Amino acid sequence: MVKKGLIMCVCQGTCPSFKKMDIIDVLNRVRKEKIVDFVSLHPQLCAEDGDQYLRTLLANKDIERLYVAACDPIMQQKMFRESFEAIGFDKSKHEAIDIRNMTTEEAVSAIKEMVSKKP
Repeated sequence: MVKKGLIMCVCQGTCPSFKKMDIIDVLNRVRKEKIVDFVSLHPQLCAEDGDQYLRTLLANKDIERLYVAACDPIMQQKMFRESFEAIGFDKSKHEAIDIRNMTTEEAVSAIKEMVSKKP
């Protein structure tokens, strides 16, 4: 079964760029609308435990597309490269969505748009 998942990373929840959105509401709307097969939240994927989280999650070989709604897409590619390589996850299956400084509505729209482009 092909699975698509979304991880939201919110810079410990203290970064001002996430203050305009209700993070839990974004996850609930994506989940309820079945935009992806699973959603999760991590406070800081770029930290060491974030690497371990990615490696554990991606050990599930059924994941065909991983959307990460967080910071700058270029930064995501750099930060997650080692974790992807360590587990053998094809980096082309990762889709980065920059949701900084967005409202709840804007974040949900950005996620929907990316998923519709790269199903």
